[in-house]
Amino acid sequence: MSNDLSRRRFLGVAGTAAAAGAVAGTAAAEEQKASPSGPIKILGICTSPRKGMSTAKALQVALDAAREVDPDNVEIELVELAGLRIPGEPAAGVELEPGERDDFPSLVPKLSDPKVAGLIIGTPVYFSNMTALCKAFLDRLMFFRKNDFALADKVAGVIAVGGSRIGGQLLAVESVQGALYGQDMIVVGAGPPTTRCGAAVWNQKDKDVTADEAGMQAVRDVGRRVAELALRLAKA
Repeated sequence: MSNDLSRRRFLGVAGTAAAAGAVAGTAAAEEQKASPSGPIKILGICTSPRKGMSTAKALQVALDAAREVDPDNVEIELVELAGLRIPGEPAAGVELEPGERDDFPSLVPKLSDPKVAGLIIGTPVYFSNMTALCKAFLDRLMFFRKNDFALADKVAGVIAVGGSRIGGQLLAVESVQGALYGQDMIVVGAGPPTTRCGAAVWNQKDKDVTADEAGMQAVRDVGRRVAELALRLAKA
C-alpha cells in the first residue's frame, strides 16, 4: 500500500491537523536518527485498562532504573493508555463510524519525538496474553511502519504482570515482542547475568507488586538494558 493511500486513510480517521503533525514528527525522528544530540528519552507505555495499578508501578520501576544508567542523558516518561479509546480498525485501513472516538492520534507526536530512543511496553496478563488495549495499540503502530518504519532501530523492552508466578507472562512478553519486531525495532531482554527475554512479574494477592523481588529485579534489568543500548546507539 502506498504512503499516499495510508496518509489519506489516516486523515479520514484522525483529522487533518493531527495527521499533519504526526507526519512532521516522524520526519523529525528520521532526521534525529542521522544526527542524535542531547539527552535521549525512554517511554514506558502502560497498556492496562486500569490507571495507576500494578503494571504502571512496575513500569515506573523500570523507568527509574533506565534513568539511573545516566541521569544526565536519560529522560523518562510514563504514558498510561487507561481511559483512552484506541480502535484497531484503522490499522487495517477500515474507517471508523462518523463520530467514533479515536485517541491514538494524540499519542503520535509523543511517539514521534526525536528524543525518544526506547520504549518499554507493559501489559497485564489476560488469559495468558496481552490486553486488548495493548493489542490495539500495537496494531495502530502500523502508522509508523507505513511511514518509512519510523520506529526502526529504537530499543524496546517488555514487561508482563500476571496474577500467579507462572500465569502466562512469558507468552504475553513474546507476543508483544513479535509485534515490535514487525516495526524493525531492536528488542532486548533483561541482559546479563540472567538474560531473561523480558520481565515476568507476579502480582500477589493483597501485596503491592513491588513485593515480588525476583520480578522487580527483572523489571530493573529490562529498564537498564533498554537505556544502556539506546545510549550506545545514540553515541555511535
